Amino acid sequence: MRHKGRTVAIGSALAATALALSLVPANATTDVPASAAKADALVDQLPTGMVAAMERDLGLTAAEVGPQLVAEHEAAVLEETLSDDLSAYAGSWLVEGTAELVVATTDRAEVAEITAAGATATVVEHTLAELEAVKDVLDEAALANSSDAAPLWYVDVTTNEVVVHASDVAAATSFVEASGADSSAVRVMESDEAPKPFYDLVGGDAYYIGGGRCSIGFSVRQGTTPGFVTAGHCGSVGNATTGFNRVSQGTFRGSWFPGRDMAWVAVNSNWTPTSLVRNSGSGVRVTGSTQATVGSSICRSGSTTGWRCGTIQQHNTSVTYPQGTITGVTRTSACAQPGDSGGSFISGTQAQGVTSGGSGNCSIGGTTFHQPVNPILSQYGLTLVRS
Repeated sequence: MRHKGRTVAIGSALAATALALSLVPANATTDVPASAAKADALVDQLPTGMVAAMERDLGLTAAEVGPQLVAEHEAAVLEETLSDDLSAYAGSWLVEGTAELVVATTDRAEVAEITAAGATATVVEHTLAELEAVKDVLDEAALANSSDAAPLWYVDVTTNEVVVHASDVAAATSFVEASGADSSAVRVMESDEAPKPFYDLVGGDAYYIGGGRCSIGFSVRQGTTPGFVTAGHCGSVGNATTGFNRVSQGTFRGSWFPGRDMAWVAVNSNWTPTSLVRNSGSGVRVTGSTQATVGSSICRSGSTTGWRCGTIQQHNTSVTYPQGTITGVTRTSACAQPGDSGGSFISGTQAQGVTSGGSGNCSIGGTTFHQPVNPILSQYGLTLVRS
């Protein structure tokens, strides 16, 4: 199915803002609660998935999300005002788990202004502009001669320094010294972080073929060439693909449709094959491709409808689409919709196939056919990427 801790009262500077409310910690009680109507109105503008994720990941209750967002908005407005008004501004931040806004300055004479505005003041050594200038020096040095020993650096306003993460502290320290940056404002800390672009190949993710959209089945390799399997009707040999992020991704190296509905795409060096199948959450790691028995449960992941499950009804089915007949597909009671084509069918951790087509939809229910994965691997000499 291809598819073309502390209450902070904000002063008069915020009185006219559309969402102006007193800053209230999400878990605090107060005699002057945030306006429920304004908080609710803000929440109503957000997708339900985002609100649910805030509750899950931030430990908020449904009733706390709106007041928290309003408090954060007001803190941002006040931050913008004070950063313009304070000549010795050194950054600001919300204390984690509360709506307390802390504003830093290098000039004690500015403490009264900060406090009057409704924030907590702290006096530090370096202004934000000074720290950003130090970071700029590191940026320039990295562009001229990058170092894997220092994969990450940033201005940390909460500690008033530039922090450099390092896999090799000595090497990273040498990098800082060689850059000419003011090392007195830099802290090098040991870290195992190894950042990279999120261009992993993940089953169920979207990819694009011109104006059309399909879904990745499973990561594979042909010799040393990485790629993924998908449905044949998604593209022809030579068609170029871009990823979920519209970054150049690869080219169809093999495609068979009708007759069968199988294809594989070889990807460029921007993309890394993984054994993961997901549409949301942590996903499933593929450990093999043993075909499941009729009557077994089976789930599919696609870029339109996410995870949908059913049972295997029949193997080795022939079905006629408007474009022609395909044979050897598996019929299932899992639903699918346009854009899910090519996406992963999996039983437990065993890869089963790639979404082909079907009838119905995920509102009324339906039948979906998948092209078994093992024949695709055999046809094109591919090896499945496993956990």
